[in-house]
Amino acid sequence: MAAAIRLSRLNLGLTSTNPSVACLIVRDGVVVGSAVTAPGGRPHAETQALAEAGAAARGATAYVTLEPCSHHGKTPPCSEALIAAGIARVVVSVTDPDERVAGRGLAMLRDAGIAVETGVLEEAGREALAAYLNRQTKKQPYVTLKLAVSADGMLGRLGEGQVAITGPVSRGQVHVLRAETDAILIGIGTALADDPELTCRLPGLEARSPVRIVLDPRLELPPASKLAQTAQTVPVIAVTERDRRDDPGFLARQAALEALGVEVLICDPRKLDALLTALATRGISSLLVEGGARTAQSFLDAGLVGRISLFTGPKAIGKDGVASPFVSGRMPDGFSLRHTARYGADVLQEYERDD
Repeated sequence: MAAAIRLSRLNLGLTSTNPSVACLIVRDGVVVGSAVTAPGGRPHAETQALAEAGAAARGATAYVTLEPCSHHGKTPPCSEALIAAGIARVVVSVTDPDERVAGRGLAMLRDAGIAVETGVLEEAGREALAAYLNRQTKKQPYVTLKLAVSADGMLGRLGEGQVAITGPVSRGQVHVLRAETDAILIGIGTALADDPELTCRLPGLEARSPVRIVLDPRLELPPASKLAQTAQTVPVIAVTERDRRDDPGFLARQAALEALGVEVLICDPRKLDALLTALATRGISSLLVEGGARTAQSFLDAGLVGRISLFTGPKAIGKDGVASPFVSGRMPDGFSLRHTARYGADVLQEYERDD
């Protein structure tokens, strides 16, 4: 199951509204079939693994990170495929909260005489499936807050745009986070100060850049910005507070951005709950919040952050720095430290919400 959970992370951020699930078919201690949910969400992991295993699947054990589906959608249920292949035993990490499944897949397997075990490495399975589970149960994306903080607790230097706080290895890890995430979000202040691109620029992973979202109440995103200029290649959503049809300047800015491919979403950026619900209806299961200080604090204050990835660099910024809302050693209420790693001179600490 540990191997299946590792495999399931391969297509995080690529499977649309479906979760990234992995399936291993094991017979006599040998993996005879393995697969992860395909990009776009189909085919599912089970059917791909069964096809790879072929006749060797009969009498074998299937290790699946999420309960096999039991409903007919665009494809037949995976539970039926496992039964038809003659699988003798199915081991599941996490039961699917989707009301169309929710134990029915397990019941189908048991009714067919297949031995079923559940809850194997469930904590690790839930961590890998956190985005999907959050969207299913809370109807909102799972939010990860990423912060790069100097040794003296600063996010940057006032009025200087982007400041290098962490080293290249840490920055590479941030691009991995982007590659695993459906969407990335910043505030308009960061967009104006830093002119970021917010794409994944690791070699071989460029195609995995997430949807880019800017909280932009007055629609100030410049048409010449990197975000607007690349909107035809990687989607950009500018979230503005209301439809100002009586403001010619607003309408002109909207038209200019839309001509470049930017989507203008009318949804008050201060009502983050409503925004997350709207994003979930679009199939966005995971959201990476990258900046800046005000945006980070607003998500923390609203209780919407599920995980904090805190990168701390070795150098101080000084008195002109922009203070981070969260630094090492000052854990926010309701979070626990789950993981620590060192990347060169930098330290990564990952905190998760206790619930």
